[in-house]
Amino acid sequence: MGKQAAPRRVGDKEALAVGTTIRGSAQKLNLVAGLIRGKKAGEAMSILQFSPKAMAVEVRKVLASAIANAENNHNLDVDALVVQEASVGKSISMKRFATRARGRSTRIVKPFSRLRIVVREQEEA
Repeated sequence: MGKQAAPRRVGDKEALAVGTTIRGSAQKLNLVAGLIRGKKAGEAMSILQFSPKAMAVEVRKVLASAIANAENNHNLDVDALVVQEASVGKSISMKRFATRARGRSTRIVKPFSRLRIVVREQEEA
């Protein structure tokens, strides 16, 4: 009698990976995610490898996880994978305080972001 299995959140020929707490703003992360949307998985990995943006390292980790999920969990062909979706959202924000002159303090916000990457197996036409 246990709990029923959760339904798949993506289609049959798709695989998903989510980075839940990526340290940095959603705006900066979205600039990097925009570089790989719609690209082939191998091409996207090489774009992220040589990107000067610091967030490219985190996006590359999540993309590698999505590719591994597609290969190991869903038996999809790695060479035919395309980045279907790369969506970014806000996560938590740590609040810190910095001391300033005359006994005052200033709030420092350290944002975290979420990244959701879906890869799809493209049929060769």
